[in-house]
Order: sequence, then C-alpha cells, then structure tokens
Amino acid sequence: MDIARCLDTIDRLCLRPFPAEHGWSDVGRAGPGYFMAELPTGEREEASWETAGETAAEDADARREAVAGRLHERWGAVPAWGTLTLRVRGLRGEEIPEPWASLSQLTDEAYVWRADGTGRWVALAVADRDPADAIRLLAVVTDTDPP
Repeated sequence: MDIARCLDTIDRLCLRPFPAEHGWSDVGRAGPGYFMAELPTGEREEASWETAGETAAEDADARREAVAGRLHERWGAVPAWGTLTLRVRGLRGEEIPEPWASLSQLTDEAYVWRADGTGRWVALAVADRDPADAIRLLAVVTDTDPP
C-alpha cells in the first residue's frame, strides 16, 4: 500500500488555498473552505466480479486504517466520529455546513483531526453508504469546524 502517497495528498491540501467556487479540483470535489479528495485504495485487480465489492470494501478499510495510524501518530489518536447525528440534524431542517453535510451522506463514520499548525481539520473516511456508488477512501481538508 502506498500510504506515503495518501499522506502527501493530505499534506498538500492542508497548505493549498481553497477555491472560491464549488467544483472539482485535481483530487476531487472542492469549494470555499474545503477539499474532498479521493485517495487510492489499492484495490486488488485479481478480484472477480462476484467479490469485487467485498474486495473494494476490504481494501478501502485497510487503507483507511493504515493512513489513520500514521495520522494518529502525527496529530494524536482520535476515536471514530459518527456522522448519523449530522444526517438526522439535516433531515430536521438544520443547515449543516459543507463539507460535513456531504461527508455525512457518504459515510457512517470518520476519523477527524485538527492539523497542527494549519488551522485546518482533516477527516478520513470510507464512502460506502450508497450501494450504487463505488466504495471510495476520502480525505476531507477544511477550515470549517465540525458541527
């Protein structure tokens, strides 16, 4: 697994200026105050179509835990943060700021750290809530405090 590549992407996003408008960047979705990058999961090519979904989930979870381990060492260990409450608050009409609203729709939990020296938050999660969508490893970098 190329953990260094994932960490490099996160580090670059912690220093890069945010775009002024919502849209796409070279790493994924972006907007005022955030980046939502899709990180490589190291999916195994030998998986058959019957096991491809299970393999993708295993690869994404393994990569998330490996990257999280390095970020725990760097910024301190944090427990997984559940996003269900954000979804419920949004359904009740509360405005949840981006990127947290989108992240809560894509994943059930994330690790969230305050990146030392940058004033930014970093979230790491596996987007696996939509069975019709590919399973993805996401890194979110934002200056918006978690709600």
